Amino acid sequence: MDIRRRNNVNVIGQDDAPVLLLAHGFGCDQNMWRLVVPALARRYRVVLFDYVGSGGSDLSAWSEERYSSLDGYAQDVVDVCEELDLRQAVFVGHSVSSMVGVLAARSAPERIGALVMVTPSPCYIDDESYRGGFSAEDIEELLGSLEANYLGWSSAMAPVIMGNPDRPELGQELTNSFCATDPDIARVFARTTFLTDSREDLKSVSVPTLVLECDQDAIAPREVGAYVHATIPSSRLVTLDATGHCPQLSAPEATTAAILDFMESLR
Repeated sequence: MDIRRRNNVNVIGQDDAPVLLLAHGFGCDQNMWRLVVPALARRYRVVLFDYVGSGGSDLSAWSEERYSSLDGYAQDVVDVCEELDLRQAVFVGHSVSSMVGVLAARSAPERIGALVMVTPSPCYIDDESYRGGFSAEDIEELLGSLEANYLGWSSAMAPVIMGNPDRPELGQELTNSFCATDPDIARVFARTTFLTDSREDLKSVSVPTLVLECDQDAIAPREVGAYVHATIPSSRLVTLDATGHCPQLSAPEATTAAILDFMESLR
């Protein structure tokens, strides 16, 4: 199988430099990184890809069985690493991809040497000792609305996820990205994203980890960032002066600076 074509892999930047592997979140693709890539590529080798079912990937390679679990997405990551023979890459995952990175690093520790988690959430549903931001009823209502009318859900939810109501073009971009995703694929990815509980998986992380959260985020409140940081002993937590769940778009300079500072700390 041609992994580069399957996952629409693109490699830019410095050939002999450390590698940054950038992974998008639900309803998105590698284009979501475009505002941070130029500065990163001036110093590092940057690998971009789309999960199967997203962006410019080969949709014929998608299967509901494989992508009903985060393990399927983690296998995409490992496949890309093996295809490019990446070793000790720094995995930068947005939103649900933060947890995908945890699984990939555990599965192929020689391939991933550090993690950057951008607005991560290991579990979206509250319980007695944990605040994920949503009740179980909230999530079922969200998923039911998505499955009943995906385009309508996208138009309503994308601006909420993006935040920054004073910059409506950002919400519109995320809406367009969601709407470009096949509804049947989005349904499966959404259930995988919002119903998976990865809290136990965090305890397996032993590599240097940067946790990036936003000061205000309707999807991953700051209690979640604090939880992730407290659960991963080797992590550092940085709170960006930013709003929303997608700081690579809403605050690209601050996001880039935090990633570059973390990369310097690894030297």
